Amino acid sequence: MLGPVILAASRSDRMRRFVSAAPGTKQVVDRFIAGETVDQVIPIVKDAAAKGLEVTLDVVGEDITTVEQSYAARDAYLELIERLKELGLGERAEMSVKLSMFGQALEGGHELALANVRPVVEAAAAIGTTVTLDAEDHTTLDSMFAIHEELRKDFPQTGCVIQAYLFRTEDDARRLAAAGSRVRIVKGAYKEPASVAFQDKAEIDKAFVRIVKILMAGEGYPMIGSHDPRLIAITQELARQAGRKPDEYEFQMLYGIRGDEHVRLAAEGHRMRVYTAYGTDWYGYFMRRLAEKPANLLFFLRSMITKG
Repeated sequence: MLGPVILAASRSDRMRRFVSAAPGTKQVVDRFIAGETVDQVIPIVKDAAAKGLEVTLDVVGEDITTVEQSYAARDAYLELIERLKELGLGERAEMSVKLSMFGQALEGGHELALANVRPVVEAAAAIGTTVTLDAEDHTTLDSMFAIHEELRKDFPQTGCVIQAYLFRTEDDARRLAAAGSRVRIVKGAYKEPASVAFQDKAEIDKAFVRIVKILMAGEGYPMIGSHDPRLIAITQELARQAGRKPDEYEFQMLYGIRGDEHVRLAAEGHRMRVYTAYGTDWYGYFMRRLAEKPANLLFFLRSMITKG
């Protein structure tokens, strides 16, 4: 039951200051965050490519409060895309973006986020890659899906994320599982009320499987975001039943978690993409990783004790 407590702490400025100052924090953050700058993350992209892996890159920092910060977020992604272009890595790396980072929660935020993300999607397409719109808390999803639909008019390869723990997601999956679509399914990592989301892990897992089945039976391209060996095995069986070849869907896992499994799946011929976050405003992303799995929290607490 620690997960909801940690997710609540992810919104606390007081906890942000405490965690940032804790002696063991850097050791644990370095496990999940690939670096603070483009220069630090590019070698990781190269290393992944050498191992037969692909990546999706996330510039962390969704908790913005000004329009100027939303422009800075846009420019950070444009800088990343330019570096990937220079190094010929466009086909190995896509981008994941949170629309809150592009101003979605500000006044006039829907239009602002669309205006900010469009040049990023356009620049990504120009170097042979694409962008996936990350899902955030349930209050933002109608805006996210509307922006996704608008972007796909000119850039049909633009992806989006759906979350298994939300009651609405099976209907969203049916709507999105159309030809040309790219849909990432994850369990969900935000604190959501019982009125909109499953709270029990077993129920979330069942929903995840139902949604994977919908996506596999559809005409789009499913992206399976999970580290759970059982769900990965079920996904492989559902793909087989749907007659999908290994290049007609992909697995996605987080940087810093189950690295051996990344390589194993790629070696078996599966498309395997590593969700790789970098940047200086890492707190919200980091706290969600702690909330997702008790072992991550225990690793953090041990580090604090060791370094204290």
